[in-house]
Amino acid sequence: MNKRSTWVDYLLILAGTGLMAVAINVIYDPNGLVTGGFTGIAIIAKEMTGPLLKGGIPLWLTNLCLNIPVFLLAAKIKGVRYIGRTLFATVALSAWLYVIPVFSLMIDDLVLASLFGGVISGIGMGLVFLARATTGGTDMVAALIQHYLPHYTIAQIMQVVDALVVLVGAYVFGISKALYAVIAIFVVSRMSDGIIEGLKFSKAAFIITERQKEVSDMIMSELDRGLTGVPAKGMYSGADKLMLFCVVSKKEIVQLKQIVVKMDPNAFVIVTDAREVLGEGFLEVHL
Repeated sequence: MNKRSTWVDYLLILAGTGLMAVAINVIYDPNGLVTGGFTGIAIIAKEMTGPLLKGGIPLWLTNLCLNIPVFLLAAKIKGVRYIGRTLFATVALSAWLYVIPVFSLMIDDLVLASLFGGVISGIGMGLVFLARATTGGTDMVAALIQHYLPHYTIAQIMQVVDALVVLVGAYVFGISKALYAVIAIFVVSRMSDGIIEGLKFSKAAFIITERQKEVSDMIMSELDRGLTGVPAKGMYSGADKLMLFCVVSKKEIVQLKQIVVKMDPNAFVIVTDAREVLGEGFLEVHL
């Protein structure tokens, strides 16, 4: 079982890095969108070396060369086991950048380029993260810097490093394209988070009511959803209460609120998002 799951992880890495390479070669590079990372530096290097070398330095070569010293340093500081899957992901991304042909898509529409580039790249990055890996680059650089500056988080360091790359991209390609790149970065973040946390959102409801039995019976009969009674205490009144907790689908939350208001107009209800709900009636997981 463990061996099979490992193979699945590596397949996810291959699929994810392939999607990222498509976004880079087909959308980001032709449109001059620098979204940070070593691939962003590679796009800048390709543009700046264009007059000296026909077509400029290939993206795959720059990405690979930049990562080599970073991985050597990471192996020395953190150990070889630390870089395992990330090394595979980095090599896979460079290989995909080499294999996938570079051609222009959405060259005249930077809005579509930033949106669709962000979607494709975000899905790919999410798949890589699901496999418990990264594609190296500024992620690894940030981890190494954080080793020496522990009072900063890796996320904070990455933001600074990627921001510097985007600023250089703004200097090379112009402010306008840099702003579109920021849109792409936002979309990438949202899509990758969605892949990691689960795209199927549900709603969690916390219900405080004096009519717990009537409300729970109606929800169970009308929505066929179970509830959990959580002991609670009102700090103002000092009275012991039973708070009802229930998770429903997005389309059921309106009906749930209607039921609660119907049974107890004075009920207090808190509704929040619930992501990746596992269990009966939601996502079934078979290990």
